[in-house]
Amino acid sequence: MERFEYAHPTTQREAIGLLGSNWNDAAVLAGGTDLISLMKEYVVSPKRIVNIKNVEGLNGIHSNAEGVTLGSLVTMDELVENETIRAEFPALTQAAEGITSPQIRAMGTVGGELCQRPRCWYFRNGYGLLAKDENGKSLVPEGENRYHAILGNSGPAYFVNPSSLAPALIALGAKLQLTGPKGQREVSASEFFVIPKSDNERENVLKPNEMLTHIVIPASSRGFRSATYEVRHKTALDWPLAAAAIAVKMEGGRVREGRVVLGHVAPIPWQAREAAKELEGKSITDGTAVTVGEAAVRGAKPLSQNAYKVRLATVAVKRALLAAAKGEA
Repeated sequence: MERFEYAHPTTQREAIGLLGSNWNDAAVLAGGTDLISLMKEYVVSPKRIVNIKNVEGLNGIHSNAEGVTLGSLVTMDELVENETIRAEFPALTQAAEGITSPQIRAMGTVGGELCQRPRCWYFRNGYGLLAKDENGKSLVPEGENRYHAILGNSGPAYFVNPSSLAPALIALGAKLQLTGPKGQREVSASEFFVIPKSDNERENVLKPNEMLTHIVIPASSRGFRSATYEVRHKTALDWPLAAAAIAVKMEGGRVREGRVVLGHVAPIPWQAREAAKELEGKSITDGTAVTVGEAAVRGAKPLSQNAYKVRLATVAVKRALLAAAKGEA
């Protein structure tokens, strides 16, 4: 990797002051499980690394009347082991449990997991975020695309969002707190992720001089039953081929409100609004689960090698919905 300056601030203000106005100026180091590999492969070469592990106020899981707040430095292990999260938001626990590497669970943080870069092999091999050749043509539609997007893939981005936690957080209506030189701003988890239009853009709304500090799950989501279901090649460390997070509020044995979010099938966590609408007013049965799963992938446009993802996403929705139905209101 390239040489870099190293800083280890202890306050948020100090950390923000060490970031720059351009992405190449500095990079935030939390667990480092993604950043270090990107630097080793020369995909990114920041001039400064800002280690935030000792920054005050970014640790811990706190529950109160307003909801549950996760510090961005909470590790995957801490998330899995937290009884409040397990009891109230099982979709989030299940998503974290899908990260099976003990090393990554011990080091990886919730903030880093949400901000990790795409796992697209074109991007990781230096072809840029949008994977274009020297003539500006995308390499994906006619290339190796079996792990790429089937939704939201009209171009120019074809990668899939790599976060396992994001679909669950969106389904639970979470808010993300971002801190920069002008103070703190809050965005919904659903609005945090964006589809870039150029290689100079990012996959989220963070600015180069901002960092993600906290994730807030509102108290209003405590009344939802939730579940996450992921489909993978293997149970060892692997990224899902398709995933679904479901949150439903029941009333009289029927769905009063439902949220369906797909993961690993689009450049952003994909809100399947048509599927959520299909749920309203219905009891959750095998037949309903099948119908909702089919609605979730309506409009999918598979590439030459990834049509199998349509079926996997349908199954993920069905199984997540049936799992959520078994939970306690």
